[in-house]
Amino acid sequence: MSRRIPVCTVEELAPGERKLAFVDGRGIVLFNLAGVIHAIDNTCPHNGAAMAGGQLEGNVLRCPAHGLRFDLRTGCMPGADGPCLTTFPVHAVDGRWVVSLQD
Repeated sequence: MSRRIPVCTVEELAPGERKLAFVDGRGIVLFNLAGVIHAIDNTCPHNGAAMAGGQLEGNVLRCPAHGLRFDLRTGCMPGADGPCLTTFPVHAVDGRWVVSLQD
């Protein structure tokens, strides 16, 4: 079963911006990449580093701790087998970005 949690208004996340939200004690980072919204867990699957401050290169986010790179569209490392970020479906509902979380 999934829960739909509103995390911010559509206006709070302009193209090129990111927003860190906290839902049930867990950090979720939303990215607006050219009008497409992606949501990931704020924790690197390699060592638990916070991903919100990672360097963004196009669709790829670099972990600030060890430099691992993750494609925000898939959550996975481009061109390599390895750990993947946890991603979440996100939709606009009544002017707010809503993240779907599995229970």
